[in-house]
Amino acid sequence: MAQFDRHRIQQLLAEALGDSGLYVVGLTVSDSVMPKLTATLDGPAGLGIQECAQVTRRLNRALAETYGEDAAYSLEVTSPGADQPLTDPRQYPRHVGRSLLLKLADGTEKTGPLVAATPEGIELEEVIKVKTKKTTLPAAFFPFGDIQEATVVISFK
Repeated sequence: MAQFDRHRIQQLLAEALGDSGLYVVGLTVSDSVMPKLTATLDGPAGLGIQECAQVTRRLNRALAETYGEDAAYSLEVTSPGADQPLTDPRQYPRHVGRSLLLKLADGTEKTGPLVAATPEGIELEEVIKVKTKKTTLPAAFFPFGDIQEATVVISFK
């Protein structure tokens, strides 16, 4: 049975991505009889099915070369779901204009439209409710280090 080295798989995955502009937001390697390798990818414009298929083929080829043709594993290359937290600063720019729910390191939560994303952090217009009235505060800057979790607020209007 092949022993999958997470660090080596990260290298193979980086090579499989090449200059596609895609990046890894998550990689899990289960430690079981039939290991499951799950690579969660994203990109400036999201991730399409063709890109998933291409990376899967490249990574499968690299895994076969590295661990042998008979290595048993299950491989999943996927994009983060709409309900998944944003985990990489590169994910924020394409969500400008959408509403985010931020959970900050100090325990507070902020919700409102994402106005801008920079390499250092984000600007968010917080929407607060006072009784039945909503008020939008001017955009405030939140450094990535202060953001414990950020998720896109899905609305069905």
